[in-house]
Amino acid sequence: MPHIFVDADSCPVKQEIYRVANRYRLEVTLVANSWMRIQDKPWITLETVDGGLDAADDWIVEHVQPDDIVVTADIPLASRCLKAGARVIGPTGKLFTENNIGPAVATRDLMYELRGAGEITGGPPPLRKRDRSRFLQQLDEVIQSIRRKYPLNST
Repeated sequence: MPHIFVDADSCPVKQEIYRVANRYRLEVTLVANSWMRIQDKPWITLETVDGGLDAADDWIVEHVQPDDIVVTADIPLASRCLKAGARVIGPTGKLFTENNIGPAVATRDLMYELRGAGEITGGPPPLRKRDRSRFLQQLDEVIQSIRRKYPLNST
């Protein structure tokens, strides 16, 4: 069964991840640049990394395996994880794939340039209830897809 890795520093859907992981008996590793409180469950771990801005991303990429699940809003990290064979879901339920990661990277780069030029201010909109619902549905669908791929390992 897959392992769920969470780019945890700014992840707004941790509770949803815990709920789904518990249902499917999956292990969850939160990766962050600083300590944070997590649920006291044997299947949830926190990996605190030292280093620069990409230290958590690097740790995830070094440990992710094919068909593991990564939850992140970081598009460059999503791209790196897809190359490693992982499944990647954004906190709003967006599934990153080989087919859509190129345009996502291009859009991210364009938005970065526009923000740098002062054309756009502010960040992404706050997470809404329907985003959380879409995330839960997408995570469940990805897990079911992996379970179909490896039927003998299903719980």
